[in-house]
Amino acid sequence: MIKQAIIPLAGLGTRLLPLTSVFPKELLPINGKPGVEYILEECFQAGIKDIIFIISTKKKLIKKYFYNDNFYKKIINKKKDKRISNEYKKILKYKKKIKFVFQNKPLGTGDAILKAKKFVTENHFLILFPDDLIVKRNCSKDMIDIHKKYNCSVMASKKVKKNEVSRWGIYSVKNKISNNNFLIDDVIEKPNQKNAPSTNAVIGRYILSKKIFNKLERQKKGIGGEIHITDAIRKLIKDNSKFIGHNFAGKYLDCGTMKGYIKSSLEISKL
Repeated sequence: MIKQAIIPLAGLGTRLLPLTSVFPKELLPINGKPGVEYILEECFQAGIKDIIFIISTKKKLIKKYFYNDNFYKKIINKKKDKRISNEYKKILKYKKKIKFVFQNKPLGTGDAILKAKKFVTENHFLILFPDDLIVKRNCSKDMIDIHKKYNCSVMASKKVKKNEVSRWGIYSVKNKISNNNFLIDDVIEKPNQKNAPSTNAVIGRYILSKKIFNKLERQKKGIGGEIHITDAIRKLIKDNSKFIGHNFAGKYLDCGTMKGYIKSSLEISKL
């Protein structure tokens, strides 16, 4: 059973400037609730018990959000507001489950995941990227069920437009397992249209084996001078590690751009 999750939060959030010049993008409200709380809810509803946040010193506000006890206690004692009390209780519940790890240099997703190595105690763990919200159905829970059935790594997937493949890790399909699940033959980080093996994109949900850490420790920098988790996954696949691509059933919302962030609030307000 998957009980641990890593959530990388150290990114600079440049696509959401100027908002992120003073405020971490993960705390920006989406329909009145910080974006990171949607990710936490998905984790807990999927049975996750232990969460590792990767942050940077520039994003200490994220940690403060969960450790602002004195502020809440003073407000609650003064106002006796039930809504505020309930919000504080929710934050306390989250805080008990979260560990904080720092990545102070933006060296890529692979480097961020590697920072959490010493805290990962299980053979497989979940990774969620907060820019990618999946609503209406719990993608992480479905992926955990797939992992239990096939005892292997799983990556969330969706079809993207051909002119957008350079934004994503793109995989090729070895063979179909079921209607929504495929055995992955290869994966390439941000290929151009000419070199993309398909339009099947890896979306920000992964179940990975601890073997990934061995690959990441020796992983060279890739596109953009960063260490990419996709490059390390590719090496595991070449070593015959089994990876399943899961075409998730929920609705995908891209919160990493200004246009996507605004659209996400509108979409969630309709739920």
